[in-house]
Amino acid sequence: MSDTGCELLAFLVSLVGWVCACAVTGMPQWKVTPFIGHTILNTEAVWEGIWMTCVYQEMTARMMCDVYDSLLDLPADLRWARALTATAIAVGLLGIVVTLLGMKCTTCGGGDRNVKGHAAALGGALFVMAGLCVLLPVSWAAHTVVVDFYSPLVPDSRKQELGRALYLGWTAAFLLGLGGAVLCCSCPAQLGWGDVGSARAARGSAPTKSQTASYSMREYV
Repeated sequence: MSDTGCELLAFLVSLVGWVCACAVTGMPQWKVTPFIGHTILNTEAVWEGIWMTCVYQEMTARMMCDVYDSLLDLPADLRWARALTATAIAVGLLGIVVTLLGMKCTTCGGGDRNVKGHAAALGGALFVMAGLCVLLPVSWAAHTVVVDFYSPLVPDSRKQELGRALYLGWTAAFLLGLGGAVLCCSCPAQLGWGDVGSARAARGSAPTKSQTASYSMREYV
């Protein structure tokens, strides 16, 4: 695959990862608390996200959500999760704009391939940063769920399970990191020692102006 095709594929992978990060931010299925009543008709699940809490009744497929009232009443992990996911969306959006300016298949950003290569690499670095901003809150939420699940101090009625948003968050972090890493390789390589030696050898083997003039005078004589 050519460099342009590789670059375009990496951008599409990063774009899908950014869309997944946006979905993770709004999804309430970060932590799931299943509840089974006396009959199967009373089966329901409580979903806890970073913006709201929802109660889902599986038999009737009804869902009731309640948005958190005050930011100050939230625990510290939810506040950090909000800040990091919002940062991931903003940094990813900036990475999309910068990468579009630096891709070889686009005409915006000028025709200097060296400048466009550096812009694409910068966009890849922004995608990697966005992936890290998604990975941190998702992994911390999963760690909290696992620790509480195996803790004997937490009653069974309050034990939670990993929600779908956590798995989607890990997928988003992986796609953003993978696409960003490939885009970082678009940065043009600097002149190496081998290239310097070859340039010096070519410069030394080329006849100078004084040598050419002396050859012409000898032939004239």
